[in-house]
Amino acid sequence: MVLQTRVTEMLGIKHPIIQGGMHYVGYAELAAAVSNAGGLGMITALTQPSAEDLRKEIRKCKGMLNPGIQVGVNLTLLPALSPPDYPSYARVVVEEGIKIVETAGASPEEMIKALKSQGIIIIHKCVAIRHALSAIRYGADIISMDGFECGGHPGNDDVGNMVLLPRAAKTLGVPFLASGGIADGKQLAAALALGCDGINMGTRFMATVEAPIHDGIKKALVDTDERGTMHVMRSVNNTERVFRNPCAIEVAETEAEFPGEFDKIGHLVKGLKYRESFQHTGNTQDSVWSCGQSIGLIDDVPTCQVLIDTVVAEAESIITNRLAGIVSKL
Repeated sequence: MVLQTRVTEMLGIKHPIIQGGMHYVGYAELAAAVSNAGGLGMITALTQPSAEDLRKEIRKCKGMLNPGIQVGVNLTLLPALSPPDYPSYARVVVEEGIKIVETAGASPEEMIKALKSQGIIIIHKCVAIRHALSAIRYGADIISMDGFECGGHPGNDDVGNMVLLPRAAKTLGVPFLASGGIADGKQLAAALALGCDGINMGTRFMATVEAPIHDGIKKALVDTDERGTMHVMRSVNNTERVFRNPCAIEVAETEAEFPGEFDKIGHLVKGLKYRESFQHTGNTQDSVWSCGQSIGLIDDVPTCQVLIDTVVAEAESIITNRLAGIVSKL
């Protein structure tokens, strides 16, 4: 049995499973492994220091793909005093023949329209129905609805997927994905029942063999339960769900004392510390790093192929056996 949805048809993939963009995780190795396993892998553009570095990463990834398989690129629009050169990153995406882009972040209109003009399929990730409707007006083809459970930036509405997803099904009119806290086949089956056309997993793909991060981080994801995350930076209107550790707790305590004063916490949330933990030390305690509540569902570190096959098989079994058996034949 194969789970065919509007998303699998639109993107030309076997399974309705997308690997979302993740800072310091979304490199060629992971993106290629997910795509080769039948999902859609994403290279995270802004993890690369420059547009030309992104070009190199895309080409590296292409060399790892099976024939006829493609990857996408995540391009997140971040709030910054000195923003990245987004037009250069977008130009490289177009020049390298990428056909699918995941956008996210504030004010995506210009980026979505520019990429759509080049025939690129846009998956826009957002946390609120009103943002999704705006993205659709700008031309987004698919929406990735990111619930309160997600790692990274959940916004400030605090709406979980059990409400957010059926609202999307009633409102959006385009294919959409369940994102945030997703890690297994039960959730894939549930997402389809709630009106979704697939799922987006981030944290779960961090705990795979091919994820190019330190084994210490992967072990923490396996060993920690669903209570092991917390929010920081809410007082500066940039809420982020992160791994609960002494560094994150210090950020929260400092915010409580000095709400809205980013200069009091900036040294604790620097991306360079995040990268050092992921790529070099594996120290889970001395940096602020993103992960979702799905850590409570992670108990192993499989290959991407085994993970995707397991998720799909579990969803198929639930749909064809358990749910079919519940419906009365009278």
